[in-house]
Amino acid sequence: MNDFFSLGTEAGIAHLLLNRPERLNTMAPAFFPALRDAVRALQDTGDARVLVISSTGRHFCAGMALDVFGSDDGLLATATARARLNFQETLRKLIECFSALDEARFPVICAIQGGCVGGGLDLATACDLRVCSADAFFTVQEIQIGMMADLGVLQRLAKIVPPGVAREMAYTGERLGAERALAVGLVNAVLPDADTALAHAMKLAQAVATKSPLAIAGSKLALNHARDHGIAASLQQMTLLQSALFDTGEMAVAIEAWKARKPATFAPLAPR
Repeated sequence: MNDFFSLGTEAGIAHLLLNRPERLNTMAPAFFPALRDAVRALQDTGDARVLVISSTGRHFCAGMALDVFGSDDGLLATATARARLNFQETLRKLIECFSALDEARFPVICAIQGGCVGGGLDLATACDLRVCSADAFFTVQEIQIGMMADLGVLQRLAKIVPPGVAREMAYTGERLGAERALAVGLVNAVLPDADTALAHAMKLAQAVATKSPLAIAGSKLALNHARDHGIAASLQQMTLLQSALFDTGEMAVAIEAWKARKPATFAPLAPR
């Protein structure tokens, strides 16, 4: 598919595997639209009911490739008003690439080993769930090179962990180890190593994939709306959302399977 990751889907579970371990799975500019397009293509077919993102090598992702910041191709130029306007548009497009994960109509589960650094943490915080290996660590690396993190982590992290923890990470760039990440809610589980972390992520994915994809998509819409709005507005949204998605046929399939203690068979979401 591309030089950055592989992607396959089986039994409703899509698996995106970062595969540049020799480069610590760092992100070049071309990575971002490739990720965005892959996620949107999964949405378009309706085949994926959940997406698992994992990685290869010692570290999950070391963030943006440092040579990007030293490039002279004008990508990061800010010397003139026209250049700054172009910079804003470029950054907006990069942000949208990770927002594709947040906006996907299926849950995204991230399995992390080793370092989840800089842009890697931006990616991870755009996912619904995170699990990690015991050697994992998380850091807002951008502050170490004299810049703000700008691809979503400052906006999402404080909605996942206590605000004081998010600010500590943003201001100091210090590493948050796996056990503390679990204690503050950044990850849902800590496993012994990368293989068991991926196995746990796949187990979660299988549990999601057996549920009604309609109810799962609606639940993600409701949870994301509640995260970004007040309770009253979110409850009002729920009345509209439930009236749009309430399906007694879907419920009958789920109830029958639940009573029989066997997996239900649901139709996929309609292609887009």
